[in-house]
Amino acid sequence: MGFGITFAPLVPSEVLWAAIAAAIVVAALLLVIQSRGAWIRAIALAFAALALANPSFTREDREALASVAVVVVDKSPSQNFGDRAKQTEEARASVTQRLGRIANLEVRVVEAGQADGETDGTRLFSALGAALADVPPDRVAGAVFITDGRVHDVPAEVAQLGFTAPVHALITGRPGERDRRIQLVSAPRFGIVGQQQTVVLRVEDQGARPSPVGLTIRRDGEVLETRNVMAGDQVRVQVAIPHAGQNIVEIEASAMDGGELTTINNRAVVAIDGVRDKLRVLLVSGEPHAGERTWRNLLKSDASVDLVHFTILRPPEKQDGTPINELSLIAFPTRELFQQKINEFQLIIFDRYARQGVLPILYFDNIARYVRAGGAVLIAAGPDYASPTSLWRTPLESVLPAEPSGRTTDQPFRAKLSDLGKRHPVTRGLEGADEDPPHWSRWFRLVDARTTKGTNVLNGPDGKPLLVLSREGEGRVALLLSDHIWLWARGYEGGGPHLDLLRRLSHWSMKQPDLEEEALRILVRGRDITVQRQTMADAAEEVTLTSPSGKTRSLALTETMPGVWRSTIEATELGLWRANDSKLAALANVGPANPREFSEVTSTPDVVAPLVNATGGAATRIEDGSGVHVPRLLGVRGDTFHGDDWLGLKIREASVVRGIGVLPVFAGMIGLLLLIGILAATWTREGR
Repeated sequence: MGFGITFAPLVPSEVLWAAIAAAIVVAALLLVIQSRGAWIRAIALAFAALALANPSFTREDREALASVAVVVVDKSPSQNFGDRAKQTEEARASVTQRLGRIANLEVRVVEAGQADGETDGTRLFSALGAALADVPPDRVAGAVFITDGRVHDVPAEVAQLGFTAPVHALITGRPGERDRRIQLVSAPRFGIVGQQQTVVLRVEDQGARPSPVGLTIRRDGEVLETRNVMAGDQVRVQVAIPHAGQNIVEIEASAMDGGELTTINNRAVVAIDGVRDKLRVLLVSGEPHAGERTWRNLLKSDASVDLVHFTILRPPEKQDGTPINELSLIAFPTRELFQQKINEFQLIIFDRYARQGVLPILYFDNIARYVRAGGAVLIAAGPDYASPTSLWRTPLESVLPAEPSGRTTDQPFRAKLSDLGKRHPVTRGLEGADEDPPHWSRWFRLVDARTTKGTNVLNGPDGKPLLVLSREGEGRVALLLSDHIWLWARGYEGGGPHLDLLRRLSHWSMKQPDLEEEALRILVRGRDITVQRQTMADAAEEVTLTSPSGKTRSLALTETMPGVWRSTIEATELGLWRANDSKLAALANVGPANPREFSEVTSTPDVVAPLVNATGGAATRIEDGSGVHVPRLLGVRGDTFHGDDWLGLKIREASVVRGIGVLPVFAGMIGLLLLIGILAATWTREGR
């Protein structure tokens, strides 16, 4: 309870001060001239001025508020090393019990530092700020951290805490811990496919003298190199980038002799995105036709494609008597393209090309060898494929997936996905394919052919093959048995998904990873890990998922769309996850590639000590060799908050007003009696 006096003037402040000044002047004159009853008149003037000020006596009913202390418990993954988790729980029980004995103290316990797949590092001070968000600074008694000392959000200045109270740190772990880790000095994020990138690293031994280390370098799970290095030395590792998309590079150091705290940080991960410099495509059009520019327009619109296009306008057998020096045609550099530089192309497209004597038979044999060695050929066939001059009647026959019958079907039809086409990534989910008949325009010509190998993904009338995809050796072959896809491009009868189909077709031919028929992938989104299996089979087998710490579990996959099987779980650890079945394997990283949480794992008070000491607190280890020992915890009203075996929290004097009583001095009966009394005293003195 508290008492006070307040003023609520009945007149403006200027009038009040003028009245006070006049009263002072008059009272002074009365006293100077020693007028009879001057003191009584002066008191009467003072009361009159005071009445204008309207004073009131106030009484406040106050309730004392409890001081607030926060116990922040570090539950980060590094707290699982050694017996830190046990030490933490013992310290938590002891701290909460002792704080509970301090009178007028509210204790809040928060856990922080759990890996969530999104944040990097142990963030204990963020948790402290959240716990005190609804507490005024004058009620904060302080904080006690139970941690291994590896905290990654320590404020640079005490003022950033937002309160003035001691912060103490109880450090788990043991002194003299040993650990080996890989520190990345520099690592590229991108690399040109077919070129090498350099990763620079250093192996560091903490708590021990540097010693020889065995280093193993893997790319996408495959061992590339092993070597011996010395801990502390800077090491340069050359890694080739063989494919587009993520290339996961793992660098693993052998375990420290004599044991170490953990081997989880003996491995570093570098994810290098492979980027193709340019996809070189050779397009050879056998003759001008209505759909000739469909392929050219598609490939020219793709910024990643470097297109070389030739159209055979004047075959050698055409003799019209025009002098050579008057011809404006460009000579077809057949020897340069199909013998000297054929391996520089990722894809060769023959668009309605027939044997016309332009390419010698020997060059078709070169093309077949080019495919088997890893190249790709795409044939957009027309009536030429059914003619005696068909490409089938060349050495290319050995790699082509369909044999022409010599006839063509000239009737309206709508292309349809085959059962395998519904699963194949080139044709799966094409817009309009889920309707019957498909919601795209008709075509009017199909080359009759018999599939000899490969996969038929599009059908024509009567189930005849329309688009056949095949693998040959290390390369790929695609055969489109109609030259009417330009009707889709021109928007005839509403058109069709020509851009999607042709782009997927060309990129599948050039081995785009996203378009592989058989693929196992790990997709990471926030805290969720999705294992995805793409397959042409009727079912997908179980997948074994391995966490960064080595824990394994089997996942049964569920078909979410034709050819795609998935299973999703929550990520409980940061780091590199592995998935594998009997045929394929996949890698993916959850969170940062090399989490700060595992970069340095030895316990230490040095990280938090500067801030803790600046608040008047102390950072002390709780392991004394014989077990966990927690210092006494006391409530303190002074300025010293720690001693030899005790830690103090600042007990505050905060309170809240529950009620207010107001008694006006010159209002009501009291004021009337005061004024009448002073006037009566004045008259009495005058009457003597």
